[in-house]
Amino acid sequence: MRNDALGPCFLLVAVLAAQPASGESQLIFPLQRQHVHSSSVVECPNGDLLAVWFQGSGERSADDVKLMGARLRQGESAWGPVFLMADTPDIPDCNPVLFIDVQQRLWLFWVVVQTNRWERSILKYRRAEQYTSDGPPEWSWQDIILLKPGEAFQTALSDGFKQIDPPEEMWAEYAPPYSKLLIEAAGDPYKRETGWMTRARPLQLASGRLLLPLYSDGFNAGLMGISDDAGATWRASQPIVGLGPIQPTLARRDSGEIVAYSRDSGDAPARILQSVSRDEGETWSLAQDTELPNPGSSLALLALADGRWVLVFNDTESGRHRLAVALSDDEGQTWPHKRYLERDDTRNRGFGYPTAIEGRDGPIHVTYSYSTNEGAAIKHASFPPEWILAKDQSPGQEKTQKQEVNR
Repeated sequence: MRNDALGPCFLLVAVLAAQPASGESQLIFPLQRQHVHSSSVVECPNGDLLAVWFQGSGERSADDVKLMGARLRQGESAWGPVFLMADTPDIPDCNPVLFIDVQQRLWLFWVVVQTNRWERSILKYRRAEQYTSDGPPEWSWQDIILLKPGEAFQTALSDGFKQIDPPEEMWAEYAPPYSKLLIEAAGDPYKRETGWMTRARPLQLASGRLLLPLYSDGFNAGLMGISDDAGATWRASQPIVGLGPIQPTLARRDSGEIVAYSRDSGDAPARILQSVSRDEGETWSLAQDTELPNPGSSLALLALADGRWVLVFNDTESGRHRLAVALSDDEGQTWPHKRYLERDDTRNRGFGYPTAIEGRDGPIHVTYSYSTNEGAAIKHASFPPEWILAKDQSPGQEKTQKQEVNR
Protein backbone atom coordinates (compact mmCIF):
# COMPACT_ATOMS: atom_id res chain seq x y z
CA MET A 1 0.00 0.00 0.00
CA ARG A 2 1.34 3.45 -0.89
CA ASN A 3 1.80 6.21 1.66
CA ASP A 4 0.38 8.88 -0.65
CA ALA A 5 -0.22 11.27 2.26
CA LEU A 6 3.54 11.65 2.63
CA GLY A 7 3.97 13.45 -0.67
CA PRO A 8 5.89 12.69 -3.91
CA CYS A 9 8.86 10.37 -3.83
CA PHE A 10 12.08 11.33 -5.57
CA LEU A 11 14.98 9.27 -4.29
CA LEU A 12 15.54 5.57 -3.60
CA VAL A 13 18.13 4.65 -1.03
CA ALA A 14 19.25 1.44 0.63
CA VAL A 15 18.61 1.41 4.38
CA LEU A 16 19.90 -1.12 6.85
CA ALA A 17 16.93 -2.23 8.96
CA ALA A 18 17.81 -4.14 12.14
CA GLN A 19 15.83 -7.33 12.51
CA PRO A 20 15.91 -8.62 16.09
CA ALA A 21 16.18 -12.39 16.42
CA SER A 22 12.72 -13.80 17.12
CA GLY A 23 11.32 -10.37 16.29
CA GLU A 24 11.11 -7.81 13.55
CA SER A 25 11.48 -4.10 12.88
CA GLN A 26 10.58 -1.75 10.08
CA LEU A 27 10.00 1.88 9.23
CA ILE A 28 6.33 2.82 9.56
CA PHE A 29 6.67 5.07 6.49
CA PRO A 30 9.49 6.04 4.13
CA LEU A 31 12.26 8.37 5.22
CA GLN A 32 11.18 12.00 5.12
CA ARG A 33 12.94 15.31 4.66
CA GLN A 34 10.50 16.76 7.18
CA HIS A 35 11.03 16.51 10.92
CA VAL A 36 9.17 13.50 12.34
CA HIS A 37 9.37 12.79 16.06
CA SER A 38 7.83 11.71 19.37
CA SER A 39 5.65 8.72 18.53
CA SER A 40 3.13 6.74 20.55
CA VAL A 41 1.47 3.39 19.85
CA VAL A 42 -1.46 1.30 21.12
CA GLU A 43 -2.82 -2.15 20.36
CA CYS A 44 -6.51 -1.99 19.43
CA PRO A 45 -9.04 -4.58 20.66
CA ASN A 46 -8.99 -6.25 17.22
CA GLY A 47 -5.23 -6.73 17.38
CA ASP A 48 -4.29 -3.85 15.07
CA LEU A 49 -1.57 -1.40 16.05
CA LEU A 50 -2.25 2.33 15.81
CA ALA A 51 0.65 4.80 15.91
CA VAL A 52 0.86 8.59 16.03
CA TRP A 53 3.71 11.12 15.79
CA PHE A 54 4.24 14.79 14.99
CA GLN A 55 5.54 15.93 11.63
CA GLY A 56 6.45 19.24 9.98
CA SER A 57 9.26 21.55 9.02
CA GLY A 58 10.47 21.80 12.63
CA GLU A 59 9.19 21.58 16.20
CA ARG A 60 7.77 24.35 18.36
CA SER A 61 8.94 27.09 15.99
CA ALA A 62 7.27 25.58 12.89
CA ASP A 63 3.58 26.41 12.55
CA ASP A 64 2.96 23.61 10.02
CA VAL A 65 3.58 20.81 12.55
CA LYS A 66 0.64 18.41 12.84
CA LEU A 67 -0.09 14.94 14.19
CA MET A 68 -0.01 12.04 11.74
CA GLY A 69 -0.92 8.38 12.21
CA ALA A 70 -0.85 4.94 10.61
CA ARG A 71 -2.11 1.39 11.24
CA LEU A 72 -0.61 -2.05 11.16
CA ARG A 73 -3.44 -4.51 10.61
CA GLN A 74 -3.21 -7.75 12.56
CA GLY A 75 -1.54 -10.41 10.46
CA GLU A 76 -0.13 -7.94 7.94
CA SER A 77 3.56 -7.19 7.51
CA ALA A 78 3.43 -3.57 6.30
CA TRP A 79 1.96 -0.46 7.84
CA GLY A 80 -0.90 1.15 5.95
CA PRO A 81 -1.22 4.68 4.55
CA VAL A 82 -0.43 7.68 6.72
CA PHE A 83 -3.36 9.92 7.72
CA LEU A 84 -4.00 13.08 9.73
CA MET A 85 -4.72 12.61 13.45
CA ALA A 86 -4.95 16.26 14.61
CA ASP A 87 -4.07 19.72 13.37
CA THR A 88 -4.53 23.09 15.03
CA PRO A 89 -4.17 25.48 12.07
CA ASP A 90 -1.06 27.70 12.14
CA ILE A 91 0.05 26.43 15.58
CA PRO A 92 2.45 23.51 16.19
CA ASP A 93 0.87 20.27 17.47
CA CYS A 94 3.45 18.16 19.33
CA ASN A 95 4.14 15.25 21.72
CA PRO A 96 1.10 13.02 21.02
CA VAL A 97 0.21 10.18 23.38
CA LEU A 98 -2.27 7.38 22.63
CA PHE A 99 -4.04 5.37 25.32
CA ILE A 100 -6.89 2.84 25.46
CA ASP A 101 -8.69 2.76 28.81
CA VAL A 102 -10.47 -0.13 30.54
CA GLN A 103 -13.68 0.85 28.72
CA GLN A 104 -11.83 0.31 25.43
CA ARG A 105 -12.05 4.00 24.54
CA LEU A 106 -9.17 5.53 22.62
CA TRP A 107 -7.63 8.74 23.96
CA LEU A 108 -5.22 11.10 22.21
CA PHE A 109 -3.38 13.60 24.41
CA TRP A 110 -1.05 16.25 22.97
CA VAL A 111 0.10 19.85 23.27
CA VAL A 112 -0.50 22.90 21.10
CA VAL A 113 2.53 25.18 21.37
CA GLN A 114 1.10 28.66 21.84
CA THR A 115 3.39 31.55 20.76
CA ASN A 116 5.96 28.89 19.73
CA ARG A 117 7.12 28.53 23.36
CA TRP A 118 7.10 25.18 25.14
CA GLU A 119 6.30 26.83 28.48
CA ARG A 120 3.09 28.28 27.02
CA SER A 121 1.77 25.03 25.60
CA ILE A 122 -1.91 24.16 25.86
CA LEU A 123 -2.82 20.58 26.77
CA LYS A 124 -5.50 19.07 24.51
CA TYR A 125 -7.19 15.69 24.36
CA ARG A 126 -9.82 13.89 22.32
CA ARG A 127 -11.62 10.57 22.50
CA ALA A 128 -12.97 7.95 20.10
CA GLU A 129 -15.15 4.90 20.60
CA GLN A 130 -14.82 3.86 16.94
CA TYR A 131 -11.21 3.65 15.83
CA THR A 132 -10.60 0.38 13.97
CA SER A 133 -11.73 1.38 10.47
CA ASP A 134 -9.35 2.60 7.78
CA GLY A 135 -8.12 6.14 8.21
CA PRO A 136 -8.22 8.25 11.37
CA PRO A 137 -10.38 7.39 14.40
CA GLU A 138 -13.92 8.76 14.54
CA TRP A 139 -13.35 11.40 17.22
CA SER A 140 -16.48 11.87 19.31
CA TRP A 141 -15.30 14.44 21.85
CA GLN A 142 -12.50 16.94 22.42
CA ASP A 143 -11.48 19.42 25.12
CA ILE A 144 -8.47 21.04 26.77
CA ILE A 145 -7.07 20.10 30.17
CA LEU A 146 -6.70 23.00 32.57
CA LEU A 147 -4.67 22.29 35.69
CA LYS A 148 -4.48 24.43 38.80
CA PRO A 149 -1.53 23.29 40.94
CA GLY A 150 -2.14 26.11 43.44
CA GLU A 151 0.13 27.59 46.08
CA ALA A 152 1.09 24.10 47.27
CA PHE A 153 3.12 23.79 44.06
CA GLN A 154 5.38 26.66 45.11
CA THR A 155 5.70 25.23 48.62
CA ALA A 156 6.69 21.83 47.26
CA LEU A 157 9.37 23.37 45.05
CA SER A 158 10.73 25.44 47.92
CA ASP A 159 10.81 22.51 50.36
CA GLY A 160 12.33 20.22 47.75
CA PHE A 161 15.17 22.57 46.86
CA LYS A 162 15.96 23.04 50.55
CA GLN A 163 16.43 19.28 50.84
CA ILE A 164 18.44 19.03 47.64
CA ASP A 165 20.59 22.04 48.51
CA PRO A 166 21.87 22.37 44.92
CA PRO A 167 25.34 23.80 44.28
CA GLU A 168 24.81 27.52 43.63
CA GLU A 169 28.13 29.08 44.52
CA MET A 170 27.90 31.66 41.74
CA TRP A 171 25.45 34.40 42.69
CA ALA A 172 24.86 38.09 41.98
CA GLU A 173 22.03 40.48 42.75
CA TYR A 174 21.08 40.51 39.07
CA ALA A 175 21.52 36.75 38.70
CA PRO A 176 19.79 34.95 41.58
CA PRO A 177 20.26 31.20 42.03
CA TYR A 178 18.45 28.73 39.76
CA SER A 179 16.25 27.42 42.56
CA LYS A 180 15.22 30.94 43.61
CA LEU A 181 14.16 31.77 40.04
CA LEU A 182 11.94 28.68 39.86
CA ILE A 183 10.41 29.22 43.29
CA GLU A 184 9.58 32.83 42.42
CA ALA A 185 8.08 31.75 39.08
CA ALA A 186 5.93 29.21 40.93
CA GLY A 187 4.27 32.09 42.76
CA ASP A 188 2.77 33.26 39.45
CA PRO A 189 -0.57 31.45 38.91
CA TYR A 190 -0.35 31.83 35.14
CA LYS A 191 3.09 30.24 34.93
CA ARG A 192 2.29 27.28 37.15
CA GLU A 193 -1.05 26.60 35.44
CA THR A 194 0.26 26.59 31.84
CA GLY A 195 2.89 24.78 29.84
CA TRP A 196 2.30 21.23 31.15
CA MET A 197 3.19 18.84 28.36
CA THR A 198 2.69 15.21 27.47
CA ARG A 199 5.22 12.61 26.44
CA ALA A 200 4.69 9.21 28.14
CA ARG A 201 1.68 6.86 28.30
CA PRO A 202 -0.88 7.21 31.12
CA LEU A 203 -1.14 4.61 33.84
CA GLN A 204 -4.58 3.39 34.91
CA LEU A 205 -4.75 2.03 38.46
CA ALA A 206 -7.00 -0.74 39.78
CA SER A 207 -9.21 1.95 41.34
CA GLY A 208 -9.82 3.35 37.86
CA ARG A 209 -7.69 6.43 38.53
CA LEU A 210 -5.85 7.73 35.50
CA LEU A 211 -2.37 9.18 35.93
CA LEU A 212 -1.22 11.26 32.96
CA PRO A 213 2.54 11.98 33.19
CA LEU A 214 3.27 15.63 32.45
CA TYR A 215 6.27 17.93 32.56
CA SER A 216 7.17 21.59 32.20
CA ASP A 217 10.16 23.01 30.37
CA GLY A 218 9.48 26.23 32.24
CA PHE A 219 10.00 24.63 35.66
CA ASN A 220 12.17 21.64 34.64
CA ALA A 221 9.83 19.48 36.69
CA GLY A 222 7.14 16.83 36.30
CA LEU A 223 3.76 16.10 37.80
CA MET A 224 0.70 13.94 37.14
CA GLY A 225 -2.64 14.91 35.71
CA ILE A 226 -5.07 12.91 37.87
CA SER A 227 -8.57 11.87 36.82
CA ASP A 228 -10.91 9.92 39.09
CA ASP A 229 -13.91 10.14 36.74
CA ALA A 230 -12.67 8.28 33.66
CA GLY A 231 -11.06 11.30 32.05
CA ALA A 232 -13.95 13.76 32.39
CA THR A 233 -12.05 16.14 34.72
CA TRP A 234 -8.42 16.50 35.76
CA ARG A 235 -6.40 17.94 38.61
CA ALA A 236 -2.70 18.25 39.31
CA SER A 237 -0.62 16.12 41.66
CA GLN A 238 2.20 17.59 43.70
CA PRO A 239 5.30 18.09 41.53
CA ILE A 240 8.26 15.79 41.05
CA VAL A 241 11.04 18.04 42.35
CA GLY A 242 14.70 17.60 41.47
CA LEU A 243 17.45 18.90 39.24
CA GLY A 244 15.67 18.67 35.90
CA PRO A 245 13.34 15.63 36.12
CA ILE A 246 11.16 15.89 32.99
CA GLN A 247 9.13 13.53 30.78
CA PRO A 248 8.32 10.99 33.54
CA THR A 249 7.32 7.44 32.58
CA LEU A 250 5.53 5.19 35.07
CA ALA A 251 5.30 1.64 36.40
CA ARG A 252 3.54 0.26 39.49
CA ARG A 253 5.12 -2.19 41.91
CA ASP A 254 3.21 -5.02 43.59
CA SER A 255 3.53 -3.08 46.85
CA GLY A 256 1.46 -0.25 45.36
CA GLU A 257 4.42 2.09 44.92
CA ILE A 258 4.44 3.94 41.63
CA VAL A 259 7.87 4.57 40.17
CA ALA A 260 8.56 7.48 37.82
CA TYR A 261 11.71 7.40 35.72
CA SER A 262 12.50 10.82 34.26
CA ARG A 263 14.77 12.33 31.65
CA ASP A 264 17.70 14.25 33.12
CA SER A 265 17.70 17.94 32.18
CA GLY A 266 19.84 18.93 35.14
CA ASP A 267 23.49 18.86 36.11
CA ALA A 268 26.05 16.05 36.04
CA PRO A 269 26.07 13.13 36.27
CA ALA A 270 23.82 12.42 33.28
CA ARG A 271 21.51 9.80 34.78
CA ILE A 272 17.89 8.64 34.66
CA LEU A 273 16.14 10.20 37.64
CA GLN A 274 13.78 8.20 39.87
CA SER A 275 10.89 9.36 42.04
CA VAL A 276 8.37 7.26 43.96
CA SER A 277 4.74 7.80 44.98
CA ARG A 278 3.15 5.82 47.79
CA ASP A 279 -0.30 7.45 47.62
CA GLU A 280 -1.47 6.61 44.06
CA GLY A 281 0.32 9.52 42.43
CA GLU A 282 -0.71 12.37 44.75
CA THR A 283 2.77 13.17 46.09
CA TRP A 284 6.27 12.21 44.95
CA SER A 285 9.65 11.75 46.56
CA LEU A 286 12.58 13.90 45.46
CA ALA A 287 13.97 12.81 42.11
CA GLN A 288 17.30 11.06 42.64
CA ASP A 289 19.96 9.81 40.24
CA THR A 290 19.91 6.13 39.35
CA GLU A 291 22.91 4.30 37.97
CA LEU A 292 21.35 4.30 34.48
CA PRO A 293 22.84 6.81 32.02
CA ASN A 294 20.69 9.40 30.24
CA PRO A 295 21.88 11.92 27.64
CA GLY A 296 18.91 14.24 28.11
CA SER A 297 16.55 12.01 26.14
CA SER A 298 13.10 10.55 26.65
CA LEU A 299 12.68 6.93 27.78
CA ALA A 300 9.95 4.32 28.22
CA LEU A 301 9.25 2.22 31.31
CA LEU A 302 6.86 -0.74 31.08
CA ALA A 303 5.63 -3.29 33.62
CA LEU A 304 4.85 -6.62 31.93
CA ALA A 305 1.94 -8.85 32.88
CA ASP A 306 4.35 -11.44 34.32
CA GLY A 307 5.83 -8.88 36.75
CA ARG A 308 9.06 -8.15 34.91
CA TRP A 309 9.87 -4.59 33.87
CA VAL A 310 11.20 -3.35 30.56
CA LEU A 311 13.11 -0.12 30.00
CA VAL A 312 13.84 1.36 26.57
CA PHE A 313 16.44 4.15 26.70
CA ASN A 314 19.55 5.72 25.24
CA ASP A 315 22.22 4.16 27.44
CA THR A 316 24.76 6.95 26.92
CA GLU A 317 25.73 10.15 28.68
CA SER A 318 25.93 11.99 25.36
CA GLY A 319 24.18 11.28 22.07
CA ARG A 320 21.28 9.16 20.87
CA HIS A 321 23.27 6.75 18.71
CA ARG A 322 22.36 3.71 20.86
CA LEU A 323 18.89 2.54 21.85
CA ALA A 324 18.91 -0.18 24.48
CA VAL A 325 16.23 -2.45 25.93
CA ALA A 326 16.78 -3.61 29.51
CA LEU A 327 14.87 -6.19 31.57
CA SER A 328 14.42 -6.20 35.35
CA ASP A 329 13.32 -9.19 37.44
CA ASP A 330 12.92 -7.15 40.63
CA GLU A 331 10.67 -4.24 39.65
CA GLY A 332 13.47 -1.88 38.71
CA GLN A 333 15.81 -2.49 41.62
CA THR A 334 18.39 -3.90 39.18
CA TRP A 335 18.63 -4.15 35.39
CA PRO A 336 20.92 -7.15 34.68
CA HIS A 337 19.75 -7.87 31.12
CA LYS A 338 20.29 -5.54 28.17
CA ARG A 339 20.37 -5.67 24.37
CA TYR A 340 20.35 -3.05 21.65
CA LEU A 341 17.52 -2.30 19.32
CA GLU A 342 19.82 0.10 17.51
CA ARG A 343 23.50 0.92 17.72
CA ASP A 344 25.59 3.14 15.45
CA ASP A 345 28.99 3.96 16.89
CA THR A 346 29.70 6.19 13.88
CA ARG A 347 26.90 8.44 15.18
CA ASN A 348 25.53 8.89 11.67
CA ARG A 349 22.10 7.71 12.81
CA GLY A 350 20.00 8.72 15.79
CA PHE A 351 17.34 6.83 17.73
CA GLY A 352 15.18 8.17 20.53
CA TYR A 353 11.89 9.01 22.19
CA PRO A 354 10.64 5.42 22.49
CA THR A 355 7.18 4.28 23.48
CA ALA A 356 6.71 0.66 24.62
CA ILE A 357 3.59 -1.47 25.08
CA GLU A 358 2.96 -5.16 25.72
CA GLY A 359 0.78 -6.92 23.16
CA ARG A 360 -1.95 -9.26 24.30
CA ASP A 361 -0.12 -12.27 22.86
CA GLY A 362 3.14 -11.42 24.61
CA PRO A 363 5.32 -9.39 22.23
CA ILE A 364 6.71 -6.01 23.21
CA HIS A 365 6.05 -3.28 20.65
CA VAL A 366 8.33 -0.24 20.56
CA THR A 367 8.06 2.79 18.31
CA TYR A 368 10.79 5.42 18.22
CA SER A 369 12.25 8.30 16.23
CA TYR A 370 14.77 7.22 13.60
CA SER A 371 17.03 9.70 11.82
CA THR A 372 19.77 9.40 9.20
CA ASN A 373 21.57 11.70 6.81
CA GLU A 374 19.00 10.67 4.20
CA GLY A 375 15.93 11.56 6.23
CA ALA A 376 13.83 10.70 9.27
CA ALA A 377 10.99 8.33 10.12
CA ILE A 378 9.28 6.50 12.95
CA LYS A 379 10.38 2.91 13.39
CA HIS A 380 8.47 -0.01 14.90
CA ALA A 381 10.13 -3.02 16.53
CA SER A 382 8.40 -6.10 17.93
CA PHE A 383 10.05 -8.85 19.97
CA PRO A 384 9.36 -11.22 22.89
CA PRO A 385 10.90 -10.43 26.29
CA GLU A 386 13.17 -13.45 25.87
CA TRP A 387 14.95 -11.66 23.02
CA ILE A 388 16.50 -9.36 25.63
CA LEU A 389 17.93 -12.37 27.46
CA ALA A 390 19.60 -13.85 24.35
CA LYS A 391 22.99 -12.23 24.98
CA ASP A 392 24.80 -14.79 22.83
CA GLN A 393 22.98 -13.56 19.74
CA SER A 394 23.82 -10.49 17.72
CA PRO A 395 21.61 -7.42 18.24
CA GLY A 396 19.99 -8.04 14.87
CA GLN A 397 20.45 -9.58 11.49
CA GLU A 398 20.98 -6.80 8.99
CA LYS A 399 19.07 -6.83 5.76
CA THR A 400 18.99 -4.23 3.06
CA GLN A 401 15.63 -2.74 2.17
CA LYS A 402 14.79 -0.12 -0.42
CA GLN A 403 13.15 2.90 1.15
CA GLU A 404 11.81 5.95 -0.61
CA VAL A 405 12.93 9.38 0.55
CA ASN A 406 10.77 12.44 0.12
CA ARG A 407 12.42 15.76 -0.60
